[in-house]
Amino acid sequence: MTKAVALLSGGLDSTLAVKLMIDQGIEVYALNFTSAFCTCDSGARKESGCKSESRRVAEEFNIPIKVVLKGDDYIDVVRAPKHGYGKGINPCVDCRIYIFIRAKEYMEEIGASFIITGEVLGQRPMSQRRETMGIIERESGLEGLIVRPLCALQMEPTIPEKNGVIDRELMLAVAGRGRRQQMDLADDLDINDYPCPSGGCLLTDKIFSKKVRDLLDHNEEVDKKDLVMLRIGRHFRHNGSKVIVGRDEAENKRLTALSTQKQMLIEPVDFPGPVAVVTEGLGNGARDFAGGLVVRYSAKTGDSGLLRATLNGESVEFTARSLENEGIVEESNLC
Repeated sequence: MTKAVALLSGGLDSTLAVKLMIDQGIEVYALNFTSAFCTCDSGARKESGCKSESRRVAEEFNIPIKVVLKGDDYIDVVRAPKHGYGKGINPCVDCRIYIFIRAKEYMEEIGASFIITGEVLGQRPMSQRRETMGIIERESGLEGLIVRPLCALQMEPTIPEKNGVIDRELMLAVAGRGRRQQMDLADDLDINDYPCPSGGCLLTDKIFSKKVRDLLDHNEEVDKKDLVMLRIGRHFRHNGSKVIVGRDEAENKRLTALSTQKQMLIEPVDFPGPVAVVTEGLGNGARDFAGGLVVRYSAKTGDSGLLRATLNGESVEFTARSLENEGIVEESNLC
């Protein structure tokens, strides 16, 4: 039986593509990519998100699945993409090349013959145009080996089609951004439990993109915790310092858990309020600035409060004054 690697997000298109190939007798191995930039996975619940959806589909189809985290090497792609950005800081073309290179490695590892995707010609403005698809195939070393069952009849025949491994006549000619054809096919194939077309990539969001750009501009090395913290709290810069302030109890707990020994954690002592983490630039009045933000965003009355600053395992208490009337909060806010 011929093996193939399928990029499976768990959404409707990739689910249909996998089903069409299984029905042609292809032995499918699913591959799911996840990152800190997925809007469909907040990380708050293990049972939520696209990773869980892909696993559910793989279980339903009784196929193996491997989940791959886009690691530190992916940050280099985001930092300086060869093919540029979209409206935000989204390197869509370079991202696809990255994914297909990783998929090719897995394909060779398990002895598979080609890659399956749920891509539809014209569905995405950057990465799913005919010319761009060709670029992605060439630069990932997969020319003729990416099978797109939903739009195959809109494309040139692939190597598996030419070799008779798969029947081209059993594939489709879907194009554009509509989903009517896919939904009708799902009904025909008795696929009913699929997510709505929500979610996507935070790098397309202009506000979040600003935070990412700021992080990359100020740090040569970035790790997963740095990326996760971009999704939490209010973000500020002041005199070379970077401060993140929690917006609710859940965010306070996450910031506290994610903060490291080398970062300064600021907590209110004698009043209810948010926590703050100074992630960069611990000098130049960073402690007092962060403490002032904590007082500013607390529910207490008055404009000062007793706080605790923890750094490298050592704690010190200090009094901070709110910055509300100094015109500095809005100017420094990166949210």
